[in-house]
Amino acid sequence: MQAPVMYPSRWKRPPQIFTDPLWRRILFIGAAVYLVLALATIDANWARIAEGWERGLRFIGGFLQPDFASRWNDISKGLIESLTMTLTSTVVGVLISVPIGIGAARNVAPAWIYYICRSIIAASRALQEIIVAIFFVAMFGFGPFAGFLTLAFGTIGFLSKLLAEDIEDIDEAQAEAIRATGASWAQMVNYAIQPQVMPRLIGLSLYRLDINFRESSVIGIVGAGGIGATLNTAIDRYEYDSAGAILLIIIGLVMVAEYGSSYLRKFLQ
Repeated sequence: MQAPVMYPSRWKRPPQIFTDPLWRRILFIGAAVYLVLALATIDANWARIAEGWERGLRFIGGFLQPDFASRWNDISKGLIESLTMTLTSTVVGVLISVPIGIGAARNVAPAWIYYICRSIIAASRALQEIIVAIFFVAMFGFGPFAGFLTLAFGTIGFLSKLLAEDIEDIDEAQAEAIRATGASWAQMVNYAIQPQVMPRLIGLSLYRLDINFRESSVIGIVGAGGIGATLNTAIDRYEYDSAGAILLIIIGLVMVAEYGSSYLRKFLQ
């Protein structure tokens, strides 16, 4: 019979790395000096800061009085582009991520496939979406196609990594039971791995759908289409009332997507 696990009844302070009070004071003073020197290198232009506060107040005023009518055609077009990019990039990204995620699981794939898939994941995660968007805009020009490629590329790195980790954490007893029946590798993946990771995969896909819509609002600033491009144009023209309307639409859609995806993840899992 296994002995019961005994947990400590009283809290014990963890040991200190530096026990000498003199060394702690030296480290504190050194950190404070470094902070002061770092702030001194910022070289703030107080005149521009004052002008920025003035522009910020005008922007807040436009945000409090949003204008949905003046540029509604541009807003609706940008919104449709963002929603289209979000949906298509998520679907394509998930379809590509599944085989890469399976190949990046050490307990399923051979070593050479594992390292190839892990390299793909590392390359996708190493580049932030805005950098990838600039690259695709330079390659394919301005428009939603560059945004679609950017979001799909980001989805691959995000979903493949988490899927691979879930596959590596599965209950190996089920996989061994399927192998013992003489099943092939594909049958083992279908009957032992897929039932264990499918709820998690659906939840991650919905979560990535939410992320992709928010990212579509950002990458539009560099010319990758979507509602972000419309927002950038409104700000460049000092149309803060239209910019406020666009921001309210983005906030509303993000909130709907957040609550909706949370409910669906809870329902499916």
